[in-house]
Amino acid sequence: MSTIAELRVSHPDDHEPPPKARSLFAEHVKVYPRSVQGTFRRLKWALLVLLLGVYYLTPWIRWDRGPEAPDQAVLVDMTGRRLYFFFIELWPQQIYYLTGVLIFCAVGLFLVTTLFGRLWCGYACPQTVWTDLFLWVERQVEGERGPRIRLDKGPWTAAKIARKTLKHAIWLVISVATGGAWIFYFTDAPTLTGQMLALDAPSTTMWFIALFSATTYLLAGWAREQVCIYMCPWPRFQAAMQDEDSMIVTYQAWRGEGRGSVRKGVTWEERLAQGGGDCVDCGVCHHACPTGIDIRDGNQLACIGCGLCIDACNTVMSRLGRPRQLITFDTQNNQFAKAVGKTERFRLIRPRTVIYALILVTLAGAMIAGLVLRPHLDISVLRDRAPLFVALSGGDIRNGYTFKISNMTRYHHDYVLRLAGLPGATMAVAGRDDEGLVEVPLTAKPDSVVSYRILVRAPRTSLTGASTPLDFVLTSLGDRETALYDSVFLGPARPER
Repeated sequence: MSTIAELRVSHPDDHEPPPKARSLFAEHVKVYPRSVQGTFRRLKWALLVLLLGVYYLTPWIRWDRGPEAPDQAVLVDMTGRRLYFFFIELWPQQIYYLTGVLIFCAVGLFLVTTLFGRLWCGYACPQTVWTDLFLWVERQVEGERGPRIRLDKGPWTAAKIARKTLKHAIWLVISVATGGAWIFYFTDAPTLTGQMLALDAPSTTMWFIALFSATTYLLAGWAREQVCIYMCPWPRFQAAMQDEDSMIVTYQAWRGEGRGSVRKGVTWEERLAQGGGDCVDCGVCHHACPTGIDIRDGNQLACIGCGLCIDACNTVMSRLGRPRQLITFDTQNNQFAKAVGKTERFRLIRPRTVIYALILVTLAGAMIAGLVLRPHLDISVLRDRAPLFVALSGGDIRNGYTFKISNMTRYHHDYVLRLAGLPGATMAVAGRDDEGLVEVPLTAKPDSVVSYRILVRAPRTSLTGASTPLDFVLTSLGDRETALYDSVFLGPARPER
């Protein structure tokens, strides 16, 4: 009787190896942007120098705030729990101003994106600025696009090792300077520099400098456009900010198609008559793009709106004697109008831009008013929890409170503390000999938080129950500024009748 194995008919494909599994992820293709010259490139250089100058030099700007106060103009003092920005000094309880600044910047970014596309990404984003700087270093050391490609594909020679070593050494120097400058915003820059030169800087500080240096080196030197394409969330929802009237980098397909190389002996009139366009398919716009896209394929998530493809294309058009701006900043509505010969129009004022502008004006007004009218005196009261109250021999009830005064000025202040809401209540300051005071004098040093222990005594007949509302009112004797804190006075529950 034949077995199943004997009856099985072999097939030629049974002995072929299984097909190789495909990866779900495309391999990274390194982008080699070429250098270009033009209006947008000059604008990017100007902003790069300006922004890097502001970043590196700001910690060294001095600002006189008086004795015993830091003289660094911009400082986030984590130890002293202060944020200094020139004449503005914020305390921890005023951190909502920083929240307001972040909201203002976010709405401003929405407005700019609605009007002009991703200008922030193309010109002011730190990732773009530092990547531009690192690419400039790479070009100076390894050459233009073609030589860089050949260098990477070529064998490892002494010359290649020397160039790569020099490039990465310069990148590391820039990264360390970037990480160090960031730490300067959190500590006095001259002091920390002296400590670093003397090899006496705190280990925690050096660790953070190393962390931010490594981050800069990785993101600006290696990740580059991958941060913009894959890591940054902004491209994912930028489309919600844009509409058909947003100015974005646009390829004028109605003019450029059909694309093709220039043939000798064929005039432009003949080329256009044969269905050709102004685009000669040279690829310089694609090679100039720092994210490696081809703008001729339309508006894309990876486009950062830098306009370098415009400069590259304009150079070619000028060389060929054709009109410039084949790639240009324009709106989709204008492109539709041009394609059919209609008049261009730009609508800067439209519902979403008006809404964003009104939000910005409202935020700016609220923040300015808040800064001008912000209090320079703040109090906090913490009632004792053990014991909740003390019944005195005379029948009165006493509560203890920890009373803190935040003097947010650079001057010594004298204050008077009063009570409200509890008839017959008197006070005493623990450690003093005074008793039964209706008004208690207190003092606070400049720019400091002073703590007192206040003992409040009240007749049992003044209590309205187990918990009676009580207000602490502190008044400055100098500028008459007043701060109020709502608290409670605890006592025994009244027996039910």
